Amino acid sequence: MEESALCHLEMRSFFGTDSQQNIVKSDIKIDPSRSPFIRERIEVLYEGDGLQDIYDQVGNIHIHDATFKVIYIKINDLASSEKIEYQERRIIEREIGARIEGKADVHHPDQVFGIVTLGGRWYFGHYHKNEAVWLKHVKKPREYSTALSTRVARAISNIAVPDPNGVKAIDPCCGIGTVLVEALSMGINIDGRDINPLVTNGSRENIAYFNLSGDVTTGPISDVTEYYDVAIIDMPYNLYTNITRADQLSILKDARRFTDKLVVVTIESIDQMIKEADFEVKDRCITKKGHFTREILVCT
Repeated sequence: MEESALCHLEMRSFFGTDSQQNIVKSDIKIDPSRSPFIRERIEVLYEGDGLQDIYDQVGNIHIHDATFKVIYIKINDLASSEKIEYQERRIIEREIGARIEGKADVHHPDQVFGIVTLGGRWYFGHYHKNEAVWLKHVKKPREYSTALSTRVARAISNIAVPDPNGVKAIDPCCGIGTVLVEALSMGINIDGRDINPLVTNGSRENIAYFNLSGDVTTGPISDVTEYYDVAIIDMPYNLYTNITRADQLSILKDARRFTDKLVVVTIESIDQMIKEADFEVKDRCITKKGHFTREILVCT
């Protein structure tokens, strides 16, 4: 898919590692609804070398005054010749469910458990599904045709701030606030700023429309004096904005004054500018939207 590289960059940002498989084992707990790419997560309670190990352990679960359901996770690392077919998956679910003390409800359970295999071992635990929150943000009162998609904006927010705890971020060229809406909806502490009062008004309107709260100011990036842990800049380009390469370099140099980490989105190569602004590219990827090809650079 066109966003595969963006998915892997987000993966590296979240987990500090990359994987060509569609499943990752990690001690880092990420709410799957934060990501446009993570479908689900199992919070592991039990593991074993075989299914019998899981069967023996789930008998310790006692559920009172609530219902439950067990689902087999189809995303795993089994080879095609080892895939477990539908009927066998249902048998596994029933075998586990029969050993849990409680009332099963396959339609509207209060709790959901998942079972999955990875690396020759089996894992069982609480199941968390991605709620695709960003889909609610697609239609905004104020929009630009060249704005980042909500999926890309959400992934970029995660790349910039994989762990929001104690982190202060800024989008100093925020436009109509696509990144701000996604970041704020995930609990990221982020300020917005733009030199154009029309777009900052639009950004505030979009933020308020989704019942979010964030500080958006009008003014040039050169006036930023507060320190931020990270800045996200969707670099203005000369389609709808009258901006020169010198102006773009000035934006990067200003960002260097108030942050040590920068995530830049650009439609043209700016590696030399990054270097001139005293940043270094640590990671990167390319993503597409229609005829636009955008590069995302993670810099320190």
